[in-house]
Amino acid sequence: MLLSDTRISSLYAGKAEDRWPGKAPSAIGKTIADGKLVVTRTGFEIDQQADLKVHGGPDKALHHYAADHYTYWQNKLPAQTEKFVPGGVGENISTLGIVEKDLCIGDVFALGSARIQISQGRQPCWKLNLHIDNKQMVKLFQESGFTGWYYRVLETGSVEAGDLLEHIDRPQPDWSLDKIIAARFNPKLDPTIAASLSELPELADNWKDAFAKKKDKAFRENTSARTSGA
Repeated sequence: MLLSDTRISSLYAGKAEDRWPGKAPSAIGKTIADGKLVVTRTGFEIDQQADLKVHGGPDKALHHYAADHYTYWQNKLPAQTEKFVPGGVGENISTLGIVEKDLCIGDVFALGSARIQISQGRQPCWKLNLHIDNKQMVKLFQESGFTGWYYRVLETGSVEAGDLLEHIDRPQPDWSLDKIIAARFNPKLDPTIAASLSELPELADNWKDAFAKKKDKAFRENTSARTSGA
């Protein structure tokens, strides 16, 4: 079943900056982008990612975060209320009305004149902790399942705020995005589920590889570099 069209509330882009002494640069600080934006195979032409080994690339070209979640975070972390507004977690696309449970991996959308496809959920890193000024943010982000999601770009084009995000295809109706995100962060994932997910053609390669490792019950993932910057 296809979703109703969703209006794009706002779009965001940023530049890599030195934000924290002794730490690597980051482009997590996005600002609102007005007018038409060019959508390339690796995202908005005016946007940057600081570390292309772990951010950006064809399978993580655009990050979408549901503005619907910000009330949850404002209530959960009142000391950081001012941080939880659209654009606040480094997203490129903000909408109201669709969240992770409404979506499936591989869903295809028209984004203005571009065509995009959901490729994976977001794996938050230590930069989110520093950006929000809360040492537990990565942990809470993962536990909530409200991570947002990434798109690959199937056809380049252009888009601006106010355009429709039109749902045009759903090749994997049995694999909802919220379930895949929960599976990715589950250290005791059923190996049979891991095996199935490792073979999903629409899933980003790095997540397929991660699920392939989870087929081994003895496997334990070391996330310290990602979550703490160690």
